[in-house]
Amino acid sequence: MTTSTEPDTVVEPSKTVPPAPSAKDRVLAPVRALNRRLGAATVAFAVLATVFGALFAVLTPPFWGHDELTQFGRAYQVAHGGVFPQRIADDRGVAYGGDIPVSVDALMGYAFRDYNDNPDEPDAMVADPGAYDRLGAAEISSATKPMWFTNTAAYSPVPYVPAAVGIRLGEALGLNVGGMYLLTRLAGLVAYLAVVGFGLYALRERRSQWLVFTVAVLPIALFQAGTVTADTLTNALAIMVSALLLKALFLGDRLRPVETGALLAATIALPLSKPTYVLLAMLVVVVPADRLGFSGKLKLIPWVFAAVGGTLFLAWTKIASATGEGMGLMRPQHQWYEVRPGDQLKGILSDPVQFVHTFGESIALRDHRWFNQFFGELGFAYVDVPAISMLACLIAFAVSFGIADRMNSATATFKRTLIVALTVLASVAMVYVTLYMSFTPVDFYIIDGVQGRYFVPLAIMGLAVIARWVPLRLTDSAGVIPTRGTAITVTCASLFALIAAAATYYTVVWG
Repeated sequence: MTTSTEPDTVVEPSKTVPPAPSAKDRVLAPVRALNRRLGAATVAFAVLATVFGALFAVLTPPFWGHDELTQFGRAYQVAHGGVFPQRIADDRGVAYGGDIPVSVDALMGYAFRDYNDNPDEPDAMVADPGAYDRLGAAEISSATKPMWFTNTAAYSPVPYVPAAVGIRLGEALGLNVGGMYLLTRLAGLVAYLAVVGFGLYALRERRSQWLVFTVAVLPIALFQAGTVTADTLTNALAIMVSALLLKALFLGDRLRPVETGALLAATIALPLSKPTYVLLAMLVVVVPADRLGFSGKLKLIPWVFAAVGGTLFLAWTKIASATGEGMGLMRPQHQWYEVRPGDQLKGILSDPVQFVHTFGESIALRDHRWFNQFFGELGFAYVDVPAISMLACLIAFAVSFGIADRMNSATATFKRTLIVALTVLASVAMVYVTLYMSFTPVDFYIIDGVQGRYFVPLAIMGLAVIARWVPLRLTDSAGVIPTRGTAITVTCASLFALIAAAATYYTVVWG
């Protein structure tokens, strides 16, 4: 036998070197990390709302938003400590308003004349773009003059807080009229981003986030977020409340403490922002207490907040009721004294059949306009978003609805779902009744003043009810609900709708 003196050979285990990440992976890595942490819909919303909200803020001439003249007047009053409606002298009758700087009034007056005196197509609606630059370059004057804004004097200060912050910040920075006005618009946009973004973040682990996203980035929603209006914060609060109710009530998830706090705070803030959405805020009491993190005697907390919100709503309604006498001045001169809330209420109670007939006439003659306005009738230029934008939004709605989480009787009982459905219908009815009493002349043939944008804050809860009762969902060949491709589809469809809407608005207004 021979013995080998050579040392044993040690075989090193093979090591697999992972391939270096591609350039595409390196670029997309931060985006994927954000999506995992914040939710894809939250990230997509932040990008689209920032870009197009700011774009509309810049593209829209000063005071060309919905009632932006009177909305700014009330915001300026709130910014300088004006809480309650202030009666002003007016030879025409009852009037409410406040003082504004003379230099701001000059820009207001020019804008009012400009959007009321438009040439025929294809000429641009803006007669002289340079005039806005010249008037906007003026300093904010110390001299003031009274301004009429009876229609917005009826609103509480709550929805004007972001705009008031923008006004005071602009004044503190010494900005000119145009700079202060743009900053006021952007302050509202920031509030919209924060409040709606919070609601989407709460749904980051659920497919239903895309249903909320689709409503939040409607062209009309971002147009209003980019202009000075009480509707900016109102819409944001309604969307956030709807997102949290969707999570707790329909999906059966327990809210985090900060989410419960936000929902309770909105139960007070939303009724003070716009009366027609008070019932939406009251739905907090329908959510099982354990899903809000309450047990024992703490189960009464939602009821306490709902009671406070309802009481403050009634108190402010009483305070603002006197402004209803002056709403007729928004009508043509021959109808100035025909808007009488008391007579309208008496008519509803004494002859409800006639009111129902008027309601039916309104639907028959105006429902197509409300449908268009739901997607976007942009400001007092009255520019309808193009049909292709509406089609893209409908595709986004169809896909986001198709991938929404399945809801069953264990998480959303029939009784609770029915309560939500009735609440949405009652809120819709409140829109009509409010405008019938506060804006429609006595014996007018329709309920006047209704606009499709008023239904946007109710859309999410309405869709949630349908999703609960209609179990149809999109699935692939393996029976799995797709997520990545459908999320891209919803985002791209919404992006396309916004691009088309902004392009149309620019073409019509600026030429």
